[in-house]
Amino acid sequence: MAFDVARIRGLFPALGDGWIHFDGTAGMLVPEQVASAVSTAMRAPVSGPGGAFPASQRAESIVTAARRAVADLVGAEPAGVVLGPSSSVLLRRLVDALSERWTLGDEVVVSRLDEQANLAPWRAAAKRTGSVLRWGEIDIETCELPAWQYEELVSARTKAVAVTAASGSVGTRPDVPTIVEFAKRVGAVVVVDATYAAPFLPLDLPALGADVMVVSAQAWGGPSVGALVFRDPEMLERLPSVSLETNARGPARLELGPHPYPLLAGLVASIDYLAGLDDAATGSRRERLVTSLGSAKSYHAGLLAQLSTELRSLRHVMVIGDAMRRIPALAFTIANKKAPEIAEYLASQGLCAFADDGSSGVFASLGVGEVGGAVRIGLAHYSNVFEINQLVRVLEELR
Repeated sequence: MAFDVARIRGLFPALGDGWIHFDGTAGMLVPEQVASAVSTAMRAPVSGPGGAFPASQRAESIVTAARRAVADLVGAEPAGVVLGPSSSVLLRRLVDALSERWTLGDEVVVSRLDEQANLAPWRAAAKRTGSVLRWGEIDIETCELPAWQYEELVSARTKAVAVTAASGSVGTRPDVPTIVEFAKRVGAVVVVDATYAAPFLPLDLPALGADVMVVSAQAWGGPSVGALVFRDPEMLERLPSVSLETNARGPARLELGPHPYPLLAGLVASIDYLAGLDDAATGSRRERLVTSLGSAKSYHAGLLAQLSTELRSLRHVMVIGDAMRRIPALAFTIANKKAPEIAEYLASQGLCAFADDGSSGVFASLGVGEVGGAVRIGLAHYSNVFEINQLVRVLEELR
């Protein structure tokens, strides 16, 4: 494996701002090839699909290429890829479509590990239909989401199980295959949010067994585009259509209005960027993605281990959670200091990080708001040891 972080850093013009970016969970910086793809597509003549002229054919080819790229990313079929403006918008469309058949007393299983944006559509649908929300609870010490609890959480009335593949707040990667197995015993639809997992490890939707996977290109430095990927494309034909076209088929049934073609061109370029993270990767794009993201997983595991160990060595710093399987994201608090104060001090030292007040999501479940919130650290493909050392040095001085 050849994950050359110095080479990768050279792909990001925005790193020239002089800041150290630990704001990866809000979306990575944009590689040059993605920005170039978007600008090139914006300068080219692109029309609506369905015409016999080049500008129209170019639009169709961009959409086709985008579906193929996302399919390669998760190991699925292009016919099952729904494209849209964001993962949140697409998830709401999906939940609205699924919930049309729910009745009073049906159940939906969600988890305390999920981000608020993922929970909101399920909450709204449950309220609208009179369904019951059941919660997968987290271990407050480790921030693990024990999979064994799902055996009792699901029942004959369970219509859907929604779970994250990785938490952008505390980094936990739950045992999704086991959760899927329990859900399938009762015939529930399983929706996995892979937004935070996608930049850091290979995805394989067929092997996972979930029905739908959600991804957002912004997570890995792509444009503001999201995708729903259906393991079985035929499932799309069984869902109510939201399309303005009465004869819409396949992914178009959940797509509303014209596509942002330049952004879709950037989406393709961003997945090609992921496939090239390991400059020794060869083969098809799917094969290169598996190799490159495997290399990224190993590289970031080392960085995260160093960061976690060094932060835990600081007596005034408390790292939240200690899950066995992680993506390179964590959160911490500092004794007698509120999160916004810590984030402001980091910014004064040239480090980008977000403060969370602890009023929602996993932090609310942990009671983090009672100690002034937490600071979220999200590593990126371009993060390196020097930046880790700088963060530790600055926090050591903040007593």
